[in-house]
Amino acid sequence: MSSSSIGARLDRLPITRLHRKVFGLVAVGMFFEGFDIYIAASVLGATYKSGFSTLAQNGLFISATFVGMTLGALMTGFWGDRYGRRVTYQANLMLFGGASLASSFAPDMTTLIALRFLMGLGLGAENVVGYSIMAEFFPARVRGRWSGLICTLVTAGLPASALLAWLLVPTFGWRVMFVLGAVGAFVAFALRRSLPESPRWLAAVGREAEADELVSRFERAAGAGPPPTAMSAPASVAPDASGLFRAPYIARLVVGCVSLMVVNTLIYGFITWLPTFFVGQGETIARSTGYALLMAVGGPIGSALGAISADFFGRKSTIVGAAATTILLSVIFSLSSNALLTAALGFLLTIPIYVLVAVLFAVYVPELFPTEFRLRGVGICNAAGRSASIIVPLFVAPIFGSYGVGGVLAMMGAALLAMIIVVASLGEEPEREPAEEAIVAT
Repeated sequence: MSSSSIGARLDRLPITRLHRKVFGLVAVGMFFEGFDIYIAASVLGATYKSGFSTLAQNGLFISATFVGMTLGALMTGFWGDRYGRRVTYQANLMLFGGASLASSFAPDMTTLIALRFLMGLGLGAENVVGYSIMAEFFPARVRGRWSGLICTLVTAGLPASALLAWLLVPTFGWRVMFVLGAVGAFVAFALRRSLPESPRWLAAVGREAEADELVSRFERAAGAGPPPTAMSAPASVAPDASGLFRAPYIARLVVGCVSLMVVNTLIYGFITWLPTFFVGQGETIARSTGYALLMAVGGPIGSALGAISADFFGRKSTIVGAAATTILLSVIFSLSSNALLTAALGFLLTIPIYVLVAVLFAVYVPELFPTEFRLRGVGICNAAGRSASIIVPLFVAPIFGSYGVGGVLAMMGAALLAMIIVVASLGEEPEREPAEEAIVAT
C-alpha cells in the first residue's frame, strides 16, 4: 500500500475524535514550547533592570536560543524522517524541560545563556515536528484552519507568559518563569506518550500494515467503511531526498527559508525586545510588562485570523497581504510618542505579524514538501530562519541605541518587502493538495 493511498483515505474522512485527540496532544506540547520561547520577552527586561544582565548579554541570550534551535531543527529534520515523528517529538520535550528547570538555578548570566542553548535544541525540534504532524494527520481540505489553530495556541504562550510575568516577576523574580516552563514540558511529555505515529510516514518507510491499521482506526471512528477501489492510488516511487536541491523543490526551499528568516526577524528582533524597549525609554518593570501584555494579546488573535484566512483567501494572498499591512502599521507605530497610544498601536501591529507566524510556520512551509522528506525540508527552512535570529538580536541593541524603535522597525520593513517579492514571484499555492503530493509541479 502506497503512502498516497493512505493519504487518500485520510483526506476523505471528516474530523473525528481521534483527530481531536492528536490535535490536543500536539497542542499541549506546542503551547509550552511557545511559553518557553516567549520567556525571553518576560525575563530579559527584569534581568536587565536588576543588573543581572546587560543589553549585550540579553542579545547573546536570544542568539544562544537560536543557535540551539537552528541545530535542533536540522537534526530533527533528519532524525524525524529516519526514526519517526513520535520518538523525536518526545525527546525534545525532556531536553528543553530539563534545561528550563536548571535555568531557574543559574548563578550568573553566562550560565543562563549556556542553558538557553540547550533549551533551544529542544525548542527547535518541537516546532519542526509539531506542525508536520498536523499536516500529515488532517485532511487537505481543512488542514489550514487546524494547523493554524495549533499556532494560535502556541502564540497564546506569549500573553500567558506576559501575564504571569506581570503577576509574578515583580514579587518572585524572573526565575519562577523557568520553573513554570519546565513543569509544563514534563506534563506534556506524560500526556503525549499516547500520541500515534504518522500513518503517512509509516507507509512512506514501508510499514504499510501499521499504517493501514492506524488509518482503519480513524475510519471506524468516522463510521466510514473500507475505501472504494478508486480511492486507492497506485504505488509511486518515493522521491529521493536529494531532490530537495533540484527543481521543483529547490524553489520551495528558497521560499520557505526566506519566509521563516523574515518572520523570525519580526518575532525576535521586535516582539521579544518590547519590554526592554519600554524599560530603555524610562518605564518601570511593572508598566513595561503591562504594555507588553496588552500587545501580546494580538498574538493569538492574529494566529486565529491567519488560520481562517489561509483556507479562505489562500496561502500566498494571506502572506502578501499580512506583510504589507505590517509595513504600514510599523510606520505609524514608529511615529507615535505617547506610551499608551504606542501600546495600542503595538497591539494592532502584533496582529498581522502573527497572521504571518500562523500561515508560514503552521500551514505553508510544511505543505511545500512530500512526506518522504518533509521534516528535512521543514527542518532546513526552520534552521535558516533560526540562523537569521542568531544574528538579528546582536544588531537590535545598537540600532535601538542609535535610532530608537524607528530604526528597528525600518529593518523589519526592509525584510518584509524582500519576503513579499520572493513569495509573489517563486511561491506556489498548495491549498487542498494531498500532503504526500506536496504541490506537484506543473
